[in-house]
Amino acid sequence: MRAKLEQFPQDAHEHSFLCYEVKAPSFDFYWHYHPEYELTFILKGEGKRLVGDTYEAFKAGDMVLLPPMLPHTWISENGRKGNCLAIVIKFSQTSIEQLSQLPELARFKKLLTTAARGLQFTGPKSKEVVPLLKLLLKGDAVTKLTSFLQVLNEITQAKAIPIASVHYKPLKGNENQQRLNAIFRYVEKEFRSAISLKKAASLIHLSESAFCKYFKRASGKTFSDYTNDIRIAHACELLIETDKPISEIALQSGFESLSYFNRVFLAKKKQRPREYRNV
Repeated sequence: MRAKLEQFPQDAHEHSFLCYEVKAPSFDFYWHYHPEYELTFILKGEGKRLVGDTYEAFKAGDMVLLPPMLPHTWISENGRKGNCLAIVIKFSQTSIEQLSQLPELARFKKLLTTAARGLQFTGPKSKEVVPLLKLLLKGDAVTKLTSFLQVLNEITQAKAIPIASVHYKPLKGNENQQRLNAIFRYVEKEFRSAISLKKAASLIHLSESAFCKYFKRASGKTFSDYTNDIRIAHACELLIETDKPISEIALQSGFESLSYFNRVFLAKKKQRPREYRNV
């Protein structure tokens, strides 16, 4: 699926926000962005969430607020496809600016100023939005509006963690998103084995040196660093969910040597694999 700049439906001006369910056998790779804010709550499914320059695990209960124009996708883990369900709310900058003028939403207006990198919400308060989200799907117009305001109030009281790094500055434009989509899909598919810089560069018709410069400018990090992020995220999952030897986990995550795996893991997680497993 090609990345694209998503837009509100033609009748969106008749609504302050849109709320809908996403039901699918799996969350497929779909690297995209749009000019609206997006609040996504995962009810069923697990895998990896790619937002800006971060690659993290997600599962049921994951709730994320994304600002306009921040590229993102959710991806079901290979071999774990099943019934996936998410509730998504999209609202334009214009509508939320109008609503946030209400004194009762002053805290939410302040929250939006911190949302430029995306926010993940955790803690008990994040779970309290589920019944409100369901009302948004089936209530009448007034019920939907009051539920929407309650959702905004609840997330201001949840713990919010920034997602993308402070260094991330995405290149805008559909052509760039399509190029990155091709690269990310390649790495997502092949990270367990050898990743070829030559192959990645050929996907977007660049020389290897030009590709490295382009990727750093477009994603905010080097190609090897991005690849290692994905491999380490997979290794973390195996460390927690299996009893496999660390040497085997390193190999299954795409690292050719245990020593290099240990060095990269320590640099990214600030602890050694064995320590991470025993926490």
